Amino acid sequence: MKKAKEIKEISTRIKRDVIQLTSANTGHPGGAIGAADIIAELYFNRMRHNPMNPDWEGRDRFVLSNGHICVALYSAMARSGYFDLEELHSFRKINSRLQGHPSRKDLPGLETSSGPLGQGLSIANGMALANRLKNNDAKVYCFVGDGEIQEGQIWEAAMTSAHYQLDQLALIISWNDIQIEGHVKDVMNIEPITDKFKSFGWKTIEIDGHNIEEIKSAFDAFEQHKGAPTAIIAKTVIGKGVSYMENLPIWHGKAPSKEEAKLALDEIGESSFGKDLVFH
Repeated sequence: MKKAKEIKEISTRIKRDVIQLTSANTGHPGGAIGAADIIAELYFNRMRHNPMNPDWEGRDRFVLSNGHICVALYSAMARSGYFDLEELHSFRKINSRLQGHPSRKDLPGLETSSGPLGQGLSIANGMALANRLKNNDAKVYCFVGDGEIQEGQIWEAAMTSAHYQLDQLALIISWNDIQIEGHVKDVMNIEPITDKFKSFGWKTIEIDGHNIEEIKSAFDAFEQHKGAPTAIIAKTVIGKGVSYMENLPIWHGKAPSKEEAKLALDEIGESSFGKDLVFH
């Protein structure tokens, strides 16, 4: 298992990739940067997966429900060996496998296509139920945004997860209080998130989504818990580490200019993990 310091270096590299790739005037940088710490832990320390055999039956599954933050996922996939780093530069370009919302049929290693919000937990439930029928102990990790859980389908799926006691399923909620229209609490308040999932029969864990030790402890607790699904409510910050992005709804879907990107890279800092992308 990698130490917290190593995962932080990987997360820093993912953040740098996000900035460099979205600086081509396309993409959703804020939420992707906010998810980097969790995605780094999953892909480089936690999940059982094989980039050389992406359809391996025994793999753990990662379902990205809020697919617009996929640039962070693409970075993690490339840097763990699913495809060559240079392909990252094709992000959101015509005929690219790295579309603005993930397309499973185009890119091996993706578990689901996503774009319409609210569907990921239903898909993850199906995966967890299928694994149970096959006596497959693989875990299923489903990542959603907090604004996304305004969708009614999430709560239908939450009942299903609890009813079938899908203890191999972890739902990770990125709770940054930001959605495209503004602050979640102003658009359609979803709090108290933890109490709601508890009332549905879930094990709940609240963490700082940027504290690697807390992220690790939450996943450890999930792996040990039996008899119910686990909801990890991770308090995150949109654009974490980039001063002009943090907590501002505009950075949900606004790409940085070249000048803004250079400032962001300076603030994020260098990473000892892997090589830096060539800045275009």
